Amino acid sequence: MTLLLTGVDGQLGFELERALAPLGEVRPSTLSGRTVGGRACLPLDLTDTSALEAGLDRLRPRIVVNPAAYTAVDRSETEPELAQRINADAPAALARWCARHDALLVHYSTDYVFGGESERPWREDDPTGPLGVYGATKLAGEEAIRSAGCRHLILRTAWVYSARFANFLRTMLRVGAERDHLKVVVDQRGTPTTARGLAEVTAQLLGRHGGAAASSLGTLHLTHHGETSWHGFAEAIFARAREAGLIARVPVIEAIPSSAYPTPARRPAYSVLDCSRIRTQHGICLPDWQVGLGQVIDELVGG
Repeated sequence: MTLLLTGVDGQLGFELERALAPLGEVRPSTLSGRTVGGRACLPLDLTDTSALEAGLDRLRPRIVVNPAAYTAVDRSETEPELAQRINADAPAALARWCARHDALLVHYSTDYVFGGESERPWREDDPTGPLGVYGATKLAGEEAIRSAGCRHLILRTAWVYSARFANFLRTMLRVGAERDHLKVVVDQRGTPTTARGLAEVTAQLLGRHGGAAASSLGTLHLTHHGETSWHGFAEAIFARAREAGLIARVPVIEAIPSSAYPTPARRPAYSVLDCSRIRTQHGICLPDWQVGLGQVIDELVGG
């Protein structure tokens, strides 16, 4: 069974290439045709839908896994056309091809499709209301996939990070080594989620449903368990890193409101996702977010 995997030069794509390997022939792809380590892979331009569909015709995968996305939340406010092409038009093209060839499409979406005003975790069928271009284009990608009528699995997740690439954890460790005092937003709440955890659950789901003529798996929420603020996440990062001997000191971490750290794009104040559906339907769940954090810190320590 052939699986096409986009975006292996990103943190989720990197983990997916390893996790999906036991399921069949994984064909990794990037825009440049090279992985981060310089290894040759399939060149695939997600901004060119005609070339994208032509590439799919040549490869003819049974499963398309699409973690690639335009994730520059603030820059998307000034580059909406590029965000639209990558986050909405490309998934639409992938879905149309999958519908014609009875292939399964796995796509990743975001907590940013919601408006952020809630008193409980967001469920899959709650009304959406993105606050900016990034969330709006990711939602448009979801809707295009559903409209295409292909077999699909859309996994909405949040606050993704890993031991590699650019993410909140690595940024905190870098700036914490440079400064004695940091300011981190305290009034945005969500669930830190490891890229490796996402990849492993994806592999479990595809192991059960990937090759079968199953009905659409639909939309599922998938994060680690629990919730925290960005400030709480930062405190936990430094505490775990210090305990593991990864850093010699912990900076002072001041809690600030979002209003004290203005950004071009608005962020949802509350973006915790309710993951009970994937647990009930598939018997799958990720552990508490602090367990995931410990795993990533251990990976950093191990080099």
